[in-house]
Amino acid sequence: MAAEIKFGTDGWRGIVAWDFTFENVRRVAQALADYISENAPSDENGKLPKVFVGYDRRFMSDLFAADIASIFRSNKIDVTLSDRPISSPVASCLSLSKFWMCVVVTASHNPAQYNGIKIKVAGGAASARLTKELEEGIDKNSVLLLYGQKAEKKDFSDVYFKYVSSHVNMKKLKAFKGKVVMDYMYGAASGYLEKILPSRQVIALHAEHDATFGGGQPEPVEKNLHELKKAVLANKAALGVAFDGDGDRVALIDEKGTYLTPCVIAAVLCHYLIKVKKLKGKIVQTVSMGYLLKRIARQYNMLFEEVGVGFKNVAERMALEDVAFGVEESGGFAWKGNLPDRDGLTVALAFLEVMAASGKKASELCAQVAEEFGTSVYLRRDIAIVKPVDKAALTEKMRKKLPKKINNRKVTELLTFDGLKILFDNDEWLLIRPSGTEPVVRIYAETASKKETQALLDFGEKLLVPFLK
Repeated sequence: MAAEIKFGTDGWRGIVAWDFTFENVRRVAQALADYISENAPSDENGKLPKVFVGYDRRFMSDLFAADIASIFRSNKIDVTLSDRPISSPVASCLSLSKFWMCVVVTASHNPAQYNGIKIKVAGGAASARLTKELEEGIDKNSVLLLYGQKAEKKDFSDVYFKYVSSHVNMKKLKAFKGKVVMDYMYGAASGYLEKILPSRQVIALHAEHDATFGGGQPEPVEKNLHELKKAVLANKAALGVAFDGDGDRVALIDEKGTYLTPCVIAAVLCHYLIKVKKLKGKIVQTVSMGYLLKRIARQYNMLFEEVGVGFKNVAERMALEDVAFGVEESGGFAWKGNLPDRDGLTVALAFLEVMAASGKKASELCAQVAEEFGTSVYLRRDIAIVKPVDKAALTEKMRKKLPKKINNRKVTELLTFDGLKILFDNDEWLLIRPSGTEPVVRIYAETASKKETQALLDFGEKLLVPFLK
């Protein structure tokens, strides 16, 4: 029996040679070809629009991508194949201007044994409706892969760099004279920061091609950034930056070697964009994000909304509504006037712009946000699971076991549209939800102190574990 293929919060992923195989990739490629043939607008001669296929630095990503492109060609779809590894934001940018759809072979931040496929349309992640239709179309038709159907290869990454350069304040960036330590985590975006900043200001770590990611995982979370922290302090750098494996997520380290949470980064950027650049519209964040943006929205009388985890849910709002700023907890940020998708390079440059424009150090910007909107101590704990968990059933079981008070905090509201989020007074909260991309259940919490946040995580784990047995 053929393996079931499901797209999660950010594409389809699997273990290479186990479920991410040439056979399964070809099944997805044929379903994509059918979708394009049925849905893409053709010109007066009946010709379908162009499609682009890219890939990251993972093991055999280029070969999987070539197969996808050959299947598109066999189905009479005009396709261009990247001639080198690219970041996912490059594909997003190309889908905004030059191609109707871009497909990227990448497993983002997952460990080296994984690979996957992301789909980009109109500048951002494919909608849940599109991926659902794609899933339903798998095996509808037999795979058509004709001998000799090789796609044209070309490098379009300059289109992306021109786009990024035109959407940041290059004059302000030129005024920035400090050094930046850039941890590329062996990913597809290696060398990208040097395309914008003078190379003398960039100290690059892990820029070489290593499909094993140095034996680690290319995820820019604090536990993976010890070397970056040390390098920032050793080089007296103004900022440390890390990208994930496909360059759409970002983490920042201030000049003191302190990890900046996505909540704090979002608050610094959003507040600057509203106060200085007069950005207007709704603020949208995933349910796993913190309370600082909610408080900023209140101060500036802006609409505020939480959506399900996965940047595609933010991107859908940005496509349909007047959204000023969108963010997800895993280091994905976007705002009006830029790509409606995550882009690590743009976020890093924007933060440097804020530093240059304000004349403040990274730590000072964060302290300023805390003084105005409150301290945020935001933590996440991952609980490994052996078998998949039904999110809705788990949520309901936990909801029924909830006391009215947790750690002397009165429960004020419950959100259940993506896991169980428990809200308390003063905007503090606890969230428990199964991951859509990894075999873990994530527990998140945010309060004004590390001790209280840890205590909420402990409660969340105690509530969760009995239902995993």
